[in-house]
Amino acid sequence: MVQITVEMVRKKAEHHERLLAPLEEIALHQENIEKIEFLQDWCPKLKILLMQSNLIAKIENLNKLKHLTYLNLALNNIEIIENLERCESLQKLDLTLNFIGEIVSVENLTDNYNLENLYLTGNPCTDYDNYRDFVIGTLPQLSTLDGREIERSDRIKALQNLKVIRSDILFEQENYRHQRRKQKSRLQRDIQSKWDNEYKDMDPEERNKKFWAEKCEHAPEVRYEIEHMRQLKLKSYETEEKTEEKRVYKLFAPDGRPFNINQAKLDFRFYDSEPDVYVLDLAVYKHLDTSLLDIDVEPNYVRVTVKGKIFQLHLPEEVDTTNSKAERSQTTGHLLVTMPRANATIRTPSEPKSEPNKQAQLYSEHKTSDCQESLGQSKREYLEIGPNDNALDFTKMTQPKSSAKYSETRLKLELKQPTPGFVDDPNVPDLI
Repeated sequence: MVQITVEMVRKKAEHHERLLAPLEEIALHQENIEKIEFLQDWCPKLKILLMQSNLIAKIENLNKLKHLTYLNLALNNIEIIENLERCESLQKLDLTLNFIGEIVSVENLTDNYNLENLYLTGNPCTDYDNYRDFVIGTLPQLSTLDGREIERSDRIKALQNLKVIRSDILFEQENYRHQRRKQKSRLQRDIQSKWDNEYKDMDPEERNKKFWAEKCEHAPEVRYEIEHMRQLKLKSYETEEKTEEKRVYKLFAPDGRPFNINQAKLDFRFYDSEPDVYVLDLAVYKHLDTSLLDIDVEPNYVRVTVKGKIFQLHLPEEVDTTNSKAERSQTTGHLLVTMPRANATIRTPSEPKSEPNKQAQLYSEHKTSDCQESLGQSKREYLEIGPNDNALDFTKMTQPKSSAKYSETRLKLELKQPTPGFVDDPNVPDLI
């Protein structure tokens, strides 16, 4: 049995900031509610109440709703119209597809002087002779009945023959009441025996197929049974989902080798064309926040966790975790993880990548030997030259000083005569 709760009503009042007291409209349809309760205390200002497609068997607990103008109780299990006398503002009442056979119970609506629209389509009482005339004569305030406008001639005719019509209606109502009592007892007995005997040891799937394939009567008891079967079906699905084992991803093999896992189902590319570097290009969602990514680079695998889902890739060779780096594109959102190999040799600019030709090597040896002899160096050092023939030759930037030229220049400076008019002042100190 589904009961009306505060949380249920608050969820339906989300557009009203979940406040119940000032609420004027609420829809509680298709909730399998079996009893109307609490609404008149929680929502005293209700004007529109929609409770169609439930299992309500009785109209009750609505007498305090003085502002209620529209009440929809279609597709329920109501058999008698009652307890609406104090809903003085009621203008529209929808009781379509219920089980109202007590048609005389419409007399309980005579005090609802604002009632203009009444719907009783699909109820057993609509099969009675002179049903429409009886309702029109009993409720003169109506303007439409079952969606059809009431003409003045219809009202005059109904009021003229109301006594005769009412006596006929009472007779048909009594016959229906007698049949209904027999139907109710028979259905209760059949349903109970069915569940005690036939359905007791039957497989749930076979039971469901058999139940939904059978023809059934249109009665409140059958509607209860249908809802009961539907709930059992939902419970079986829930238990199947709970018992179903979730896949557990194993990250490593028993020997410690990491598995390749793509739980997030992301596209990726792995580049190993460069001899010293591995590059992983992972197509991460463009608008995913970077804080939801967790990157872990280990010597033999790389793992990226995207919103709790694991992407793991086994690397062919060990990598240098210290010099590895991760970058993300601001345009595409792709994640680029660069991982240098652990056994890679780092080349410096001075290290030749290939052997120079013999002519350049001989030339460099000749020049360096001249420099060493002039500078008095005993240890021979070689200047490394790359394979590029157009490279700069730094050996030509400086020339060694010749001792003969140096002495000749010094002698010229010593023999130079002073200029005319030069006065040698002895008080002036010599130049250092």
